[in-house]
Amino acid sequence: MSMSDSENTEGHGQSVPEDPEQPAQHQQDASQDGGLTVDDILDTPQSQDAESADAASSTGDAAAEGDSEAQRLADERLEDLRRLQAEFVNYKNRTVREKDQLRDFVSGELISALLPVLDDIDAARKAGDLEDGPFAAIATKLEDALGKKGLTRIGEVGESFDPTVHEAVMQQPTDEVEPDHVSMVLRSGFKVGAKVVRAAQVAVAAQP
Repeated sequence: MSMSDSENTEGHGQSVPEDPEQPAQHQQDASQDGGLTVDDILDTPQSQDAESADAASSTGDAAAEGDSEAQRLADERLEDLRRLQAEFVNYKNRTVREKDQLRDFVSGELISALLPVLDDIDAARKAGDLEDGPFAAIATKLEDALGKKGLTRIGEVGESFDPTVHEAVMQQPTDEVEPDHVSMVLRSGFKVGAKVVRAAQVAVAAQP
């Protein structure tokens, strides 16, 4: 076979060995012709829409975190206000209680100073010396004024004996009063509000 026949073998349909450098050549030609390679696709930066979506997602997460922080701060402030309100109510109640205690204390001190006068009034009334006249009116006004300040008498016949307000001086056998009840008041007691200024001296009934 002549050289010309060998050179024309490709033209007669017989296969021609492939050139191993041909794929690289095609890739280079495709790049030169404006086609995209795999490396070009992987290295392509994100589009503006994708960047906007990522930015929106980040903004949404930041907004959610901001709302959560704001809610936490609001809850803390509300709890602080409730605690301050409770402290104010406690302070107000304590102030009122202390004011009442101070008033009772001052009134008790005043009553203590007037006890001898009140005892003289009781003695004069039992003797019948204050049934009428100007001194009877003065005694009544004094007792009424002290009563408005919280003064009350302690000790009445027939009361159940109470050691917190009664001072038992003697036992008196009697059928007129139930046992362990006051049968006779020897000296009246007094209290201002809940404070006992002086216990009542009494006789306690016993079985005859």
